[in-house]
Formats: sequence, structure tokens, C-alpha cells
Amino acid sequence: MKKIFFTTLLLFVMLHSNAAKIDTIQVYSTVMKKNIKSCIITPDSYKKTNSNFPVVYLLHGYSGNYATWAKSFAAVMKQVDNYNFIAIGVDGNYSSWYFNSPIDPSSQYETYIIEELIPFIDQNYRTNASPKGRAISGLSMGGHGALYLSFKHQDVFGAAGSMSGGVDIRPFSENWDLKKRLGSITDFAENWEKNTVINMLNLVESNKLKLIIDCGVDDFFIKVNRNLHQKMLDLKIKHDYIERPGEHNGEYWENSLKFQFLFFSNFFNNISN
Repeated sequence: MKKIFFTTLLLFVMLHSNAAKIDTIQVYSTVMKKNIKSCIITPDSYKKTNSNFPVVYLLHGYSGNYATWAKSFAAVMKQVDNYNFIAIGVDGNYSSWYFNSPIDPSSQYETYIIEELIPFIDQNYRTNASPKGRAISGLSMGGHGALYLSFKHQDVFGAAGSMSGGVDIRPFSENWDLKKRLGSITDFAENWEKNTVINMLNLVESNKLKLIIDCGVDDFFIKVNRNLHQKMLDLKIKHDYIERPGEHNGEYWENSLKFQFLFFSNFFNNISN
């Protein structure tokens, strides 16, 4: 039987009397045999109604954690109140890349998120528990993770976004603990080919997913994002793609988040993006 632990947080946004609320929860992962924290941000309207709310899952970048979004991006709380959806800060254990590692049984974050965390959220919060009410996005490592998970699980997510995402991991085989998750690219080439987002576009040719992808023009991931964009155009995969001035930093992501949340709000409200 799953052990589930709650820890109520201390955080409220004090900008105005109506404020988003933040809780920290711990969910026991059977597949990884440990408790994993998540940050749950509910809008002020959540406590005032019995309605179900759409949910956006947010994936942090390399070296981040579940609290990155709430601690580093004031826009999250404000936008959650503005758009009336729940945001979940997911923990990716510093450098999991959000897939199931084929070489490390202690890093099985795809199974955790899809089979353990999301069902727990739907059981314990008033959510719109369908792809029409569920989106996922992330920055950097989390951008790759959001596209990876949404491409593979279109029965779970209806919309997805990537901010400065490492959408092709192969050019960066010596970076960010990727070898710990996949093995060396020389010895385990198939692991790399199967787990890089740019090679997974065949999964989304049906155009079921609503997709938004953006990257700053001075970001070290700009080339792989442009390559992904061109490949999606060639395959006639519908998506919003944005380049604008910016680097791989918090200033860019704070701005990017506003565009992505608007995109998801339009999706949840069935407004054409």
C-alpha cells in the first residue's frame, strides 16, 4: 500500500488579499522506493468553489528541484491566480532528465510522474482529470522532459511546452549527468537515439497535442530548437514556435512563462491558439 505524507507549507503570496496558496506534499514512489516532494500552487479561487481545476505540471532544469518555480518565479503565483488553474512543481532529482533510465534503476522518473504523482494529484485535489485539463512544461532539462512525457503520453496531457529546452541531447553527451542516465554515447548509442525528443516526432504526427516551444536567440540550445522546429514543419506538426532576445537564464524564463501560461489558459478554455 502506498504511503503518502503531507507537509503543509508556510508560503502565501502577500501581493494582495486574494493570493495563490502553496503547499508541499510528499508522495511515496513505489518504483524508486522513496518519498518525493512536489510543490502545489492553487489559486485563491480554489478554496471558494467546489469546481474542478485544470493543472499545469512544471519541470525544473538541471540542478533544480520541486521548489524552483515557487521560489524563483513570482509570475507563477500571479498567473495561477489570473488564469485559475493549479500548478505543480515536480521534482526531477537534480538531473534525471525525466525519463526512465535504462541503466540506473534508481532513476525512473517517467513512471513516477505518470503512474504515481499524477494519479495522486487527481485523487487528492479537485482537478479536471483528463488530457483536456492537463498540460506540462519546463525549462532546459525540463523542456526536454515536458515534450518527452507529453509525446509518449497523449492520453495524459493535452498540451505541452518547452522553454529553452535541450530538445536534442546528443550534441551534449558530456554534460549534465546524461551519461549517468544513458551510458556513454559511444557504448550505448541506442539509448541516446531512443530518448532524445527530436527523434520522437513520429509520436505526434496526429496533431493531437497543442505545443508551444520557445528559446532565446543567444541560448546555447538555440540550434537544437531551430532544428526541432524545422523538422516539425517538414512533418507538418502543428506548433507555436517563438524566438526572442534572451539567454539561458531566469530573466528569459520569467518572461517565457507568461506566454506559455496564456497558451495553456487558451487551451483549457478551448480558445484557438
